[in-house]
Amino acid sequence: MVHTIYVGTYTNDVYTLSFNPDTQSLAQISSLTVGHHPSWLTPDPSDPSIIYTGLEQTDGKILAIRYGTDGKGAISSEQSSLGRDPCTLVASGSTLFVGNYSSSNLTTLPISAGLVAAGKISATFSGSGPNKDRQTEPHPHQVIFHPEREELLIPDLGSDKVRRLAKDEKGDWVQRGEVVYDAGGGPRHIAFYKDVLYTLLELTSEVTAHIFPPLPAEPTFLQKLPTQKHFPGSPAEIGMLAAEILVPKPNSAFPKPYLYLSNRNDPSPEGDIISIYAIADSGKLESVGEVRSGLKHLRGMLFGGPEDKYLVAGGAQGGGVKVFERVDGGKGLKQVAHLAVEAPTSFLWA
Repeated sequence: MVHTIYVGTYTNDVYTLSFNPDTQSLAQISSLTVGHHPSWLTPDPSDPSIIYTGLEQTDGKILAIRYGTDGKGAISSEQSSLGRDPCTLVASGSTLFVGNYSSSNLTTLPISAGLVAAGKISATFSGSGPNKDRQTEPHPHQVIFHPEREELLIPDLGSDKVRRLAKDEKGDWVQRGEVVYDAGGGPRHIAFYKDVLYTLLELTSEVTAHIFPPLPAEPTFLQKLPTQKHFPGSPAEIGMLAAEILVPKPNSAFPKPYLYLSNRNDPSPEGDIISIYAIADSGKLESVGEVRSGLKHLRGMLFGGPEDKYLVAGGAQGGGVKVFERVDGGKGLKQVAHLAVEAPTSFLWA
């Protein structure tokens, strides 16, 4: 079976690729010019032919793109994100949730059949952190739903917390709690396994684990580890390091749970590292592997294919797009395909 992969970028284009596991090859199907930095992609909840992206620019834009059976797309709708630099979005039901990184707000936009209606600012955040270059104000870096309950979570890199939102009696999303991290950590993205929350701290290149009960109960800290065993310098010297964190759901092919995370800006000619951790019954992590990706500034990656057998990843500053196969039960990754694509930042498996 040939798989379709959509690619968001730090260019003006969204790419459509095909991945053939039998021939272990990647090929470009099409590209669509949409505007400045369509960096994040999210699927429509009910129509697989529609995806949404945000243009990460001062006057943020949200676009709906509809794809035909030939793999070619066209913009079907456009609206303001009501903020600057929409770097994260997720669609649920009839609503698109958008985090505007440089405006410290969450906006919601109605969606229907590939059309995006004018939205509203649902929350504006306040706070800061000790890093004067990156934390002078809140920076929503991800909007994500809890996989098992109606709770919206927003990692806030600027305020060193993950904000926990739930619906009030009017149906509006309001903050009901938070997870607080050590000052200067900069939470970027999160992932879940059972009752544990895992958080990637971008500014200190660490991963944390918390027991994460339903609201209004507070989380309980379990563990903090570095995102790779050895760093080529301090986070302050290298700049941005940790980028993406994923915990694919265990299945018959890969029954044991593992956490995968990406690092950036390693000066090694072998590229940035993808780190792999085993998840114990307690929820704690143990480092079991590190894979040199051959990618430079490894920003985005995502599992897909049958039983999440494959991982697609991209180098925003070099190396293009690569597909890796999970091996050794998930403890390792083997490169199986590569394609030169400029500045890839995020992915969707169709």
